[in-house]
Amino acid sequence: MKDVLLPNETNPLIWVNPGRMSGQPCFYKTRVPIEALFGNLADGLTLDEFLDCFPDVRREQAVAVLEFAQNAILPAAA
Repeated sequence: MKDVLLPNETNPLIWVNPGRMSGQPCFYKTRVPIEALFGNLADGLTLDEFLDCFPDVRREQAVAVLEFAQNAILPAAA
């Protein structure tokens, strides 16, 4: 099965494949679900604590995913 790359194939931050991690969106080139980032932050962990728990994820990846989610949810500034 082919990977779906988000936001696009040129700049993949997230990959999704039904054959990997039951199709959960994961950080690109890892098996760490994106849900783990948001769940841990919601539970009160800092970004540094999350990164300590998931060493396969680089800080730049996590920040880029947070920015991608923010841009997808919040309207662009006029």
